[in-house]
Order: sequence, then C-alpha cells, then structure tokens
Amino acid sequence: MKFAIVTHVNHIKKENKYFAYAPYVREMNIWAKYVDEVIIVAPIIQTPCSAIDSSYNQENIKFFKIENINLLGFKSICNAIFKIPKISWQIFKAMRQADHIHLRCPGNVGLLGCFVQLLFPYKPKTAKYAGNWDPKAKQPWSYRLQKWILSNTFLTRNMQVLVYGEWKKMTHNIKPFFTASYSEKEKLPINDLDLKGVIKFVFVGTLSPGKNPLYAIQLVENLYKKGYNVSLDIYGEGEERLTLENYIEWNGLEKYIVLKGNQNQNVITEAYQNSHFVILPSKSEGWPKAIAEGMFWGCVPIATNVSCVPFMLDSGNRGVLLQKELDLDIQQLEPILNDGECFDTKRKKSSDWSRKYTLDFFESEIKKMIKK
Repeated sequence: MKFAIVTHVNHIKKENKYFAYAPYVREMNIWAKYVDEVIIVAPIIQTPCSAIDSSYNQENIKFFKIENINLLGFKSICNAIFKIPKISWQIFKAMRQADHIHLRCPGNVGLLGCFVQLLFPYKPKTAKYAGNWDPKAKQPWSYRLQKWILSNTFLTRNMQVLVYGEWKKMTHNIKPFFTASYSEKEKLPINDLDLKGVIKFVFVGTLSPGKNPLYAIQLVENLYKKGYNVSLDIYGEGEERLTLENYIEWNGLEKYIVLKGNQNQNVITEAYQNSHFVILPSKSEGWPKAIAEGMFWGCVPIATNVSCVPFMLDSGNRGVLLQKELDLDIQQLEPILNDGECFDTKRKKSSDWSRKYTLDFFESEIKKMIKK
C-alpha cells in the first residue's frame, strides 16, 4: 500500500533520512508500520536537527517538497497566491499515486489538501484534525473552512476524520479520537510525592503567546508570594523566550522558576515523574499532549477550559480548569495545596484516566482504519 501524507510540518533531510517534530513523527511511524511506501508532501527547511526532532522508521519514502505559505497579512497572501498552484500540483501528484490519502489539519497545506482530495472520491482517506473541533470556538476562517469541507459528506467521500472530543451534530464520518505517548509496558508505578517539600510545577510546550507560558509563571509567582514552597520548570523554545527571561530577571524569580529549553522525551518524562502539577494555560488546544503525558505520571493537570480539556479533566474532578484570572485560579489551587488527601485523589484519578490511552490502544485503532 502507498500511503500519502499531506502536512504543513517542516522536515529536515539529513543523510538520506527525513526528520521532523518528534511527537508527529512517532505517530506517523505507527501508521507507516502497515504500509509498503510512504509518500510525503511537506516543506523541507535547511536547519540542524534539534532535541525535539526525530526520523521516520519507514525506509521506503518518496518526498514531494513544497514551500511554506501563510495567509497572515496582505503581502503573505499575495506571495501564497503565486505558490499555491505548484503546491496543489505536488499534492495532486502524490494523491494520484497513493492507495490511501492522509491529511494533517488544520493548516494551510491541509486546507489545500482538503480541496485536492475532492478529486479522489473513491480512494480511502483519513484526516487528523489536531486542533479544536468545537463548533463554537473562535477560529481563523481557514480553520472553519477546513472543518466544513471535511464534515461535508457530499463533497468529501470515503473519509474518516479524527477529531478530539465529542460534539453535537457531528456527521457520520467524524470520529472522536485521541493521541498517545506511552505504551502499556511503560506503566510503571507513579512516584510517591507529598506536599511537605518543594511543590513542583512543570510547563511543556512552545514558548508562544498561544501557549501563554507567562501566565504559568505569574501563577507560580503569586503562590510563592503567598508563602507556598513552589517551583516551576519550563520546557520548550519559542518567540516568547526573551520576554520570559526578562520577566524572570526583573522580578527576581530565578531561584524557583527556570527555563530549561528544548529537551528530549526522556528528560521530559523524568520531569513529569518528579512534578506535582503540569500546567498549560493555552488559548486554544486540540488534545494537549503535555497535559495527557503529565497525567500519565501522576501530575495534577492545570489547564484552560478549551476544546476537549474539560473531558480530559472530568470538568475539574481530575484537575483544575483555569479561569485565567489569577485570584480565582489561586483560590482553586489552594484547597489542593493544603490537603494532601485531595492532591493524592486527583493525581490517582489523573493517572488512571490517562493510562487508558496507550500507544498499544492507539495502534490498534489506527490499524483498523488503515486496513479498511
């Protein structure tokens, strides 16, 4: 079987291997286990590999290189208009050769893929919509258009669309799904942690306004000022790095808030295992892997009330749904910080729930779809 992937994810070619963002590659390696050849349509960038990049296991790869495009601003839109025909042609060629078409959405490349796949109504297709599928969410027009095309069963034929969460009025081709990071054999006992020493918070994600790491810092900062023995380790890189460094320095937070940068999965896992709370005050999410991974190791999750997060946190029974107002969120956290039994209950509920969604279960569900 020839399996075509259409994605906006940047790739790096090194020694005849293709590297990309590790969580994405780990997932695609599972799909690739059940095919003979992988056809990839994606941008290639000239940059060294980092700690968060990984390579495909599949050796039989055919690559259709495309250019990056964005639709932010008049100049970018004009530039994209000139590139779209060539990108669309590359997508068409890949889809024509494929036995199964797989779209990664949302994204500008995914949007073009949504249009081109209409020309192949009889080929089996899947789409992974990794963003917020909530119909009420405020989103860019391009995201809403992708959702409309994918859920329109008259235009989009023979397609299973994997989305996070269950929503009202979903068409029959929309399938609630999940993401996994750990296998059954990795279900080691969670570490014994109490609230008597340093209470550790961890943030894992891109340092961007969308992920809102500054709010995580301010939350821990205010807990510290109220007398709690807390710390925060922040893993990730991004455009907000300098802003965060300056805020930490200007407010004298270096002793208990540390920027750790990008780290490999082993380092991140160890951080989860030794942390009491995992925090992600993001503005929008699909299935926040950092939250699910932290919960797997017994971190009590602290996250915003977006997308399927209320389902993951059982409306707050397994963690804290942030209101994005410091005083209110501290009021929510204090009963847990002051009650070891409450903390233990929430972390056990978190771990029990997250450990249902293993890579083994994920692979069994992928296998069903790709073998259809």
